[in-house]
Amino acid sequence: MINSIDILVTDDTAGLRLDKLLSSHLTDMSRSRVQALIKQGCVVLVSSNPAVNTERTIVSPSVSVKPGEQYRLVIPDAIDAEPVAENIPLSVTYEDEHLIVINKPAGMVVHPAPGSPDGTLVNALLHHCGGSLSGIGGVKRPGIVHRIDKDTSGLLVVAKHDKAHTGLAEQFAAHTIERRYHAICKGKPNPLSGRIEGNIGRNPRDRKKMTVVPSGGKHAITHYRTLNCYQQSGHAVATYLECQLETGRTHQVRVHMMNQGNPLIGDPLYARSTLPSFLKGTARAGIAKFKRQALHAKSLGFDHPITGQPFKFECDLPYDFIELLENLEPYKVA
Repeated sequence: MINSIDILVTDDTAGLRLDKLLSSHLTDMSRSRVQALIKQGCVVLVSSNPAVNTERTIVSPSVSVKPGEQYRLVIPDAIDAEPVAENIPLSVTYEDEHLIVINKPAGMVVHPAPGSPDGTLVNALLHHCGGSLSGIGGVKRPGIVHRIDKDTSGLLVVAKHDKAHTGLAEQFAAHTIERRYHAICKGKPNPLSGRIEGNIGRNPRDRKKMTVVPSGGKHAITHYRTLNCYQQSGHAVATYLECQLETGRTHQVRVHMMNQGNPLIGDPLYARSTLPSFLKGTARAGIAKFKRQALHAKSLGFDHPITGQPFKFECDLPYDFIELLENLEPYKVA
């Protein structure tokens, strides 16, 4: 569906550049994007005389607008670019003719998106699977049933055909998939183990972030338990956690832990980068060095969508996660 917006030039806006006029009415669109649309012929000057009923396409963003003029911006639908196969190494935990379980490294985006058109897990899967995934679950997300964040490492399952995709999607929708994450958060949760329930929605002040919302959003439940605590000079430094997802919302573990005052170490969105003054030694060095959220999808359990066989997979912690734990080890509370 093509959207359009009509903008009338008033005495207050007369004399502005066309791109600036349009940008002032489209606060969710960058000025460079507006300029690109103008150059693509998406803006017309609509005649103010109904008897004439003529329209003239304007392709220069720098045109000076005049009072009484009316401009129509036509915003075309985004066209999904079909991802191409790329020979990118994958860590395969399990594979058969129906599905594949991947241990995704931190830093890899799951599917193409603005800013990450290639080098994604989807690009790698298309090469690994010989292009057989095309069309399953959509052009840009072939085979993808669920995702984990770019800088979260660990396990995810991908379907190889529609029947497997449907079977797995039904299990995710019913919340019967077992997903356990290992995480290292700041401070010490209170209580040490528990259940966090809070709807998650988009942060109205920062669209890149999610937040716990009092109403609306999506229902979210996270269960967590403490594996180890670390403290220094009487202060809680960090806590090593296992988190089990009852639901699977965007940034769920990160948002729930942040909301109760224990953001994940290294989280660029939800944790402050400044370190407390009491933090010393290897703990300080290790935390300062860790530049992603300390979150790893360690285990994944589900029923095979074709055979019904129950599966459970686990993967080792990545090197950077292990190194952070080693740096915290001298401060572990017995």
